[in-house]
Amino acid sequence: MDPVGINGITIGGGAPFVLIAGPCVIEDEATTYDIALFLKETTRRLGIPFIFKASYDKANRTSITSFRGPGLEKGLNILARIRSTLGVPVLSDVHQIPEVSPAADVLDIIQVPAFLCRQTDLLVEIAKTGKPINIKKGQFLAPWDMTHVVEKARSAGSRKIVLTERGVTFGYNNLVADLRSIVIMQRTGCPVIFDATHSVQLPGGAGGSSAGQREFAPVLARAAIAAGADGIFMEVHPEPDRALSDGPNSIPLTEVEPVLRRLKAIQQALNS
Repeated sequence: MDPVGINGITIGGGAPFVLIAGPCVIEDEATTYDIALFLKETTRRLGIPFIFKASYDKANRTSITSFRGPGLEKGLNILARIRSTLGVPVLSDVHQIPEVSPAADVLDIIQVPAFLCRQTDLLVEIAKTGKPINIKKGQFLAPWDMTHVVEKARSAGSRKIVLTERGVTFGYNNLVADLRSIVIMQRTGCPVIFDATHSVQLPGGAGGSSAGQREFAPVLARAAIAAGADGIFMEVHPEPDRALSDGPNSIPLTEVEPVLRRLKAIQQALNS
């Protein structure tokens, strides 16, 4: 495996698992900053490498009336201030080619959304920036299909590629997590993150929005660390039931530290 370095953080290659976490979408600057500060302090206390994640635009919401975020310019400005003030690496997802250049000026790692992981032109344009990339496996793909996705990014010169497993479509409005995919995708030579909260999402399950089963996210996260995942992706919120996006599968901030302590204990047990 080729470890990926991001601002002093190493993902893969036997390094401690990394946490990628934050709210699904930037709701406002104050809330986003408070979440980032909470996560920074919690992960520092536990000795867990941390990358902050928040979307400036959710372009793939179920309904046309759903909240999407502050948009490219305002959202990136908020992420830039969090990055400089708190000293944490930041990640967000890019949906269109014109977003790539301004996003690369701010983000430490650029995320390719699961729905867009096969969009060749977008993937190549992101790879050309030279920035680390987190490519989320599409809900419609088998884990071995990600070999071709990785080849596209590498053909454009990218050598810092992380893959994320986030469940696979299982009938209507449901996902299942196949933890074999962690090992299978690691065979590409890329570190693999497990997205614990999107894996318990029920896409479109609430009619005009997605539902979710957040109570199972910690269960899957524990299983993923035991299976050898190089990191965990979690969406968190102070009040998930009032979140403007992905609340049903987001973890309350009050539960984050107990979850992380158990994940760290599992990895330490494996290493011993």
